[in-house]
Amino acid sequence: MTTSHSPEATARPQGAPARRHGPVLERAILDAALEQLGAVGWNALTMEGIAAAARTGKAAVYRRWSSKEDLVAEALRTGLPALGEAPDHGSVREDLLRLCRRVRSAMYSKPGTALRAVLHECDSEAAAERFHGLIVDRVVEPSQRLLREVVERGIARGEVRAEAADEMVYDVVPAMMMYRAKVCGSEWTESEITGLIDLVMVPLLRA
Repeated sequence: MTTSHSPEATARPQGAPARRHGPVLERAILDAALEQLGAVGWNALTMEGIAAAARTGKAAVYRRWSSKEDLVAEALRTGLPALGEAPDHGSVREDLLRLCRRVRSAMYSKPGTALRAVLHECDSEAAAERFHGLIVDRVVEPSQRLLREVVERGIARGEVRAEAADEMVYDVVPAMMMYRAKVCGSEWTESEITGLIDLVMVPLLRA
């Protein structure tokens, strides 16, 4: 008696995971790198651990990235969420609150948690330099651009004095949020965000 089998059934044992190739496997490895970085931190992160989490061999990882620095940099570059367009709700205070909540959501996303692990632990000069440009391009400059739009709109409405449109002013929110997260372990609760806006930004901008 003969039985027929589908090609899929003969290709792999029942219950075995399907083989992944190309972009699908690369995305699984990048996701595993972010998960592992958030779970074990930068210093304990290994290519072997990432391969195991992605359920692939370490050779598949090394064929694509020669070091964990290269792998993590790409995972962060492709994974960090975009901040979108500047909020516009008719009030500088409301727009700043909404923007800070958006930044907080990005900070505590899976890629954001991974980035904070890098910031907390990555004290190698070469590695720190490698991630500096990525942080500026994906975190600092986008947040500054949105803050600039909010402030310039406030100036047009008469809420904000003209001289407040200064690069140092645009540094305040990202600098405070990164400093307090890294040095003070701040979770950026709603009350902390409100305090940042009401005690720092609104007095700084007020016409």
